[in-house]
Amino acid sequence: MTSKRKDQICTLLKGIETGDAATVAVVNENKYIQHNPQTHEGSEGLAELFKRLSKSSPRVNIVRVFEDGDYVFAHTEYDFASSNIGFEVFRFEDGLAVEHWDNIQKRQGPNPSGHTMVDGSIEVTDLDKTETNRRIVQSFVNEVLINGQLDTLEHYIDDGYYTEHNPRIADSLSALRSALTETATNNSMSINYDRIHRLLAEGNFVLCVSEGSLKGIHSAFYDLFRVEESMLVEHWDTTEAIPPRSEWRNDNGKF
Repeated sequence: MTSKRKDQICTLLKGIETGDAATVAVVNENKYIQHNPQTHEGSEGLAELFKRLSKSSPRVNIVRVFEDGDYVFAHTEYDFASSNIGFEVFRFEDGLAVEHWDNIQKRQGPNPSGHTMVDGSIEVTDLDKTETNRRIVQSFVNEVLINGQLDTLEHYIDDGYYTEHNPRIADSLSALRSALTETATNNSMSINYDRIHRLLAEGNFVLCVSEGSLKGIHSAFYDLFRVEESMLVEHWDTTEAIPPRSEWRNDNGKF
């Protein structure tokens, strides 16, 4: 069963298809903080964006949606002039959305194991393990992705039970280790995680929002993990370049 907030965000995002300004009613325009650098501040800016996007006959599919306290976060696919995969994060206050972050990447793949960027498990379970799973993902990102401690990979991933949705990487632990080793030694493929900004979780799903660089370009990394029996068993992600400050349409920053 979905919550009211989840339903409200799904309605809001589907409004991209219609351009209906009424779908942004869930947004408190007096408090709304927009972190998409390419979108103007406030719900009027959001309504204008939806109206513009609707002219290209877009299609929006909310694949997964989660709730963590005052936050609702969704895994989405968008078909505009091109196909994109995104994560959308909203913070609620007094029943209305007052803050928004996102991370969008062009659809790629399927990957060498045949998985797309959005297929796979969707069922939320283990609500009683939410905080434990949040800590597991935090530890993995800090140890492996930020500090490069690849010798600890086996502490987090079982080689026989891991599904990868990154378009470049296959399912196996050896494939993941190879990709992480390559990024550490090959500057042309260099992916550097510098810091975690936010960890959002509901049950067996944890979304980690991080900052770093891809091939020397300042970037945001959104990584969604599914956790089972204290191990990471499935992973989805998007990477988006952060435009230079001179191109921002609001002053709130990506994070």
